[in-house]
Amino acid sequence: MFDNLDRQVKKVVIDPGHGGTDSGAVGNGKLEKDYTLLISKYMYDRFKDLGIPVAITRENDITLSPTERVDKILSAFGNSNDVIVISNHINSGGGEGSEVIYALRNPDTLAKNILNNIGTTGQTTRRYYQRRLPSNPSKDYYFIHRNTGNTQPLIVEYGFIDSTKDTNFIDNNYQDLVEAVVSAVANYIGVPYTSPEGMVSNTYMVQRGDTLYSIARRLNTTVDELKRINNLDNDNLKVGQILQIPTEAVYEDEENLYTVKRGDTLYSIARDKGITVDEIKALNNLNSNTLTIGKLLKLPSPTLPESTYEVQRGDTLYSIANKYGLTVEELKEANNLDTNILSIGQLLNIPTKEEASSNNTYTVKKGDTLYSIAREFNTTVDEIKRINNLISNLLSIGQELKLPTNQSLETTYTVQKGDSLYSIARKFDTTVDILKDLNNLASNLLKIGQILIVR
Repeated sequence: MFDNLDRQVKKVVIDPGHGGTDSGAVGNGKLEKDYTLLISKYMYDRFKDLGIPVAITRENDITLSPTERVDKILSAFGNSNDVIVISNHINSGGGEGSEVIYALRNPDTLAKNILNNIGTTGQTTRRYYQRRLPSNPSKDYYFIHRNTGNTQPLIVEYGFIDSTKDTNFIDNNYQDLVEAVVSAVANYIGVPYTSPEGMVSNTYMVQRGDTLYSIARRLNTTVDELKRINNLDNDNLKVGQILQIPTEAVYEDEENLYTVKRGDTLYSIARDKGITVDEIKALNNLNSNTLTIGKLLKLPSPTLPESTYEVQRGDTLYSIANKYGLTVEELKEANNLDTNILSIGQLLNIPTKEEASSNNTYTVKKGDTLYSIAREFNTTVDEIKRINNLISNLLSIGQELKLPTNQSLETTYTVQKGDSLYSIARKFDTTVDILKDLNNLASNLLKIGQILIVR
C-alpha cells in the first residue's frame, strides 16, 4: 500500500537535534548538539549537490523548542507525504552502534536501507524500529514522529556519545556516515547518487518497474556485468533488492574522469573543459551526442603551466605554501584570496620566490595596528617599523607597508588529549573564532593528533 507514496518522495528536511541551551547527550568531552550540526550541514550540502530540494531546521547553535522545530519542518515544503525528514542524533546510555527509528505511519523500507548503508562504513549497527507512546500506543513516542503531519520522519542515531569507540569512529568517519544516509535516500527516491569525488554509487535499490535492462541503461553498464558482480543466474529482481553496480574502480588506471550531471551536453562539457566535442567522443567511443546522467566520461589530461597548482583533497594553503617554499600570505597575494578556504580542483598561481618577495607588502585597513599586523604575519612591531623607516606607531588607511621577506611559515599545533579550541586559543594568545577561520572548522570538535594552524 506504500509503493505509490514511496515513489512520490522528492524533498528532504534535515533536523540537527538539540542546539543552543539544549546540549543533548554529553560524553567523552563531546556535546551531541555539536555533532548533529556538523553532520547536518555536510548532509545539507550533499543533498544540494545531488539536486534534491533540501531545507534545514538550524544552521548554527540556536535553541529550538519542539514546537519551533516542528513548525520549521512543516513550513519548509508543506505538510506532505513527499517530504522526508532526517533528524540527526547521537545516542547515550552505555551502548554502541547506530539505530534508525521510523514513524508508525511509514513503512520500514528507508529506515532499513539507511541502517544497512551505515553498516557498510564499518560502524556497528543495532536495529531499525518504531517506538510507541506508553500512554497511547496508537501514537509515536517521539514528537518528531508524532507531530510532523504526513511527512516521513526518521531519527538517525549514529552512535553512542559515551562510547569511546563510537565517538572516535564518528570523528574520523562522519562524512562516510552521511554519505550512507544520502545514498540510501537518493536510491529510495530514484535520484542518481554520485559521491563527492564524482564516483557513481556502488549500490542501487530496485524500484517497482525496474528490469536489469533498464537499470543497466540508467547506470551506463550492461546486463551481463550487473549479473556477474551480483552473482545472478537469472533476470528476476525484487523491489527493494540492493544491487552492486560498476564504479570508477573499473577505470582505476584513468585519472581524468567526468560524471554527467542533469542538464549536461557534450557541447557544454567540452566548452567548460576547454576541449572539443570530437575529442570527448573519440576518447569514449561515442557514436552519438546522447548522454545519460551518471555516465563516466574520459577527458583529455590537462597540461597545467608549471606555475599552476590544482588543489587536491586534503590540501590547505599552509601545506601548499610549505610544498613550494612560500608563505600563506604570498600564496593569497598571488591569487587575490581573502580567505583560507580552498575547493578541490581550484587552480592556484604559484609565484616564484622573486615574485613573492616583490609582492611582500600589506595595505593598511580600518582597525589595523602595527601590533595586529605583526601578529598576523608572524613578525614584530620593531621589524615592521625598521624596514618601513617608521618613527611612530601611527598608521593611515591605504598605507602600503613592506613586510619582512624572511618571515617564517605559519605556526602549527598538534592537538593533545584534553585540549579544546578555547585552551589552545589561550595558549597562543588568539581567539576561538580566529582558529576556526584559519583551519576552516565548522564546529568546536577536535581530534587527538589533529594539526591546527595557530597563526
